[in-house]
Amino acid sequence: MKKWRIAGINFDHFHMGDLLRQASEHPNAEIVGISDEQPERMVSATKNFSLGADQVFTDYRACLERTKPDLVVLCPAASRHGEWVEKVAPFGTHIIMEKPFAGTLQEADAMVAAMKPTGKLLAVNWPLVWIACQQTAHRLIQEGLIGEVREFHHYGGNRGPLYHGADKIEVEPTSAEKDASWFYKKSQGGGSLLDYMGYGTTLGTWHLGGRKPIEVTGVCDEPQGLEVDEHAIAIIRYSFGLSKTETRWGTFTDPWTHQPQPKCGFVIKGTDGTISCYDYAETVFVQTRQKPEGYEVPVDELKSPNRNPIEHVIHHLETGTPLIGPLTVEISRIGQQIVDTAYLSAQQKRTLKLVE
Repeated sequence: MKKWRIAGINFDHFHMGDLLRQASEHPNAEIVGISDEQPERMVSATKNFSLGADQVFTDYRACLERTKPDLVVLCPAASRHGEWVEKVAPFGTHIIMEKPFAGTLQEADAMVAAMKPTGKLLAVNWPLVWIACQQTAHRLIQEGLIGEVREFHHYGGNRGPLYHGADKIEVEPTSAEKDASWFYKKSQGGGSLLDYMGYGTTLGTWHLGGRKPIEVTGVCDEPQGLEVDEHAIAIIRYSFGLSKTETRWGTFTDPWTHQPQPKCGFVIKGTDGTISCYDYAETVFVQTRQKPEGYEVPVDELKSPNRNPIEHVIHHLETGTPLIGPLTVEISRIGQQIVDTAYLSAQQKRTLKLVE
């Protein structure tokens, strides 16, 4: 089997550590290089994955030219996704972009355009896809258990983006770290809406079968002393009804340790039933017309190639098997349309038609 050469470029998002670990554990992959303009951000990865000095770069061009990767993992700040795809695309490599898709719909379209001449894959990683309850809920939807999906209700978030690092290791950020982080800078695509709402809009679109809404109403909080939001809600109107997604930096607990209240996850309503799938839960709860009192369904055991984005994308490249929905630019683009519309709506304080 081909040994896939993987490079990690730009460590703005701490998820780079998770993705490199997945690459290191794949039997048909190897990490050939990493690159970031700030050397200190690569220290842990260099140590964790036993990388040599000749595999660590501060110049992305040198990294790409010398290591010649087949696949590049990109983790830049949200507002720089387009810039980094345009930098890497000419080197003719496949790309996995860590969520969100982009800072704006215009940027997302520019990313797709930059990749088109290369014939290489651009995939968008949404980590919630690899939680068993999400894949279980979607399987049940595809099997027709709850009929045609008409609504999704999403609540997502955590204590905040600086309260955990790679592999969910807990940390306590200082005020100086907040001040320095792109997560809290408006010009760099910070804020809970742009960081997290794409989860709800993209996975919700997946569960709805790729259907687009008509209009969106977005509302954000305006926390004192910050230039970005920490709490945002979007009401999404479709021809067949309403859906909602809500994001929160500052939940009482992180959902991977103790589910906060409200619980993080999805409630999905169909014409013949409902499914609730809460993040990291071991069961999903189902109602049907035959069993309106409801019952629990154990989550599926996730198996290769559907346990993480590295093995999933490599399997797709090796076999041509379709990518799972949210990783595709088609589903992620609709999610981005909703996010853009919600952001503009919140700024203008009025309902807006879906941006095109």
